[in-house]
Amino acid sequence: MHRSSCASLPCQRPINALRHWSNIREASHLRWSAQALNCRQRKRHSGPVASTSAAAAGAGGAAGAPSVAQKALAFQQAFWKFLRPHTIRGTILGSCAVTAKAVLENPQLIDWALLPRAALGVLALLCGNGYIVGINQIYDEDIDKVNKPFLPIASGELSKAQGWLLCAALAGAGLVIVATKFGSLITKLYSFGLFLGTIYSVPPLRLKRFAVAAFMIIATVRGFLLNFGVYHAVRAALGLPFVWSPVITFVTSFVTVFATVIAITKDLPDVEGDRKYNIDTLATRFGARTISFVGAGLLLANYVAAIILAIRMPGSFRAPVMIGGHALLALVLVWQTAKLESEAYTGPAIQAFYRFIWNLFYSEYLLLPFL
Repeated sequence: MHRSSCASLPCQRPINALRHWSNIREASHLRWSAQALNCRQRKRHSGPVASTSAAAAGAGGAAGAPSVAQKALAFQQAFWKFLRPHTIRGTILGSCAVTAKAVLENPQLIDWALLPRAALGVLALLCGNGYIVGINQIYDEDIDKVNKPFLPIASGELSKAQGWLLCAALAGAGLVIVATKFGSLITKLYSFGLFLGTIYSVPPLRLKRFAVAAFMIIATVRGFLLNFGVYHAVRAALGLPFVWSPVITFVTSFVTVFATVIAITKDLPDVEGDRKYNIDTLATRFGARTISFVGAGLLLANYVAAIILAIRMPGSFRAPVMIGGHALLALVLVWQTAKLESEAYTGPAIQAFYRFIWNLFYSEYLLLPFL
């Protein structure tokens, strides 16, 4: 039995090998047939599918391209940031408050026909303001990429060429308005303000590099030139000679000191970039805590002086408003300074404190017509 079984093995091996080879060929034929069928199906449908994909891609590209309206909106938003809105509010409030005070001092001379001229005056001031803050952004592009990356030139929303065009248009429009509507003295004062704004930012002088020169320029432009120029222009429009009134003398002095505080505290959020590019500011010299206390101390002295002035000259001011308003603002200032101290002069706390300084600035002009 064992021998017979062993003898049958050589016969079975060829048969099994043939069966195995047949199975392999059949499986290979089936795979080839399936692949050929898939290729024919892909060829049949590839044209429409490719066309549909290309059309969809084209439609997506068209949808992704900004429309004229979207480009205009983007430029409008960039231009608004270029003008630095917080400075615009200060200019509008200051010019309107001084105008209102000059008119309220002489209510019998009110002439509504002068309103368009007054509006042109505000527009000229806004143009000058836009030129000064705009040219600063052009020359501070690298610093702003560190300190203020949201500004349009630093972020790339506006090119430097666009910035130059805007600055030229703003300065030119402002000069045309004042030269044709407000006489030679106001034109000279306006030109002087543009000159100071230029040497503040533009090399080789670039006086913003020097702390004392920088805050003197800001105090002169925003303190003296704005208040004196507007008050003089309004009185001239009313047919009156220029005379310093007690209130205008006070607010011009007050705001000049206040502009000095703005000048020294504006660098508090910018210490990192200023140090990187060797910009000498009081904040980089003495640190945020010291400059915050100096700024708050100057403002507090300003408020105390206002209160004392109202007590000693009751006939020149409305004492309840002068005393009560400035006492309230002084208390809020002390509270905000203590809050900054408790928050350890962190970046967000310093930025909030600087915004608060500007709110105090606006508040002074809101008080002005009632003093």
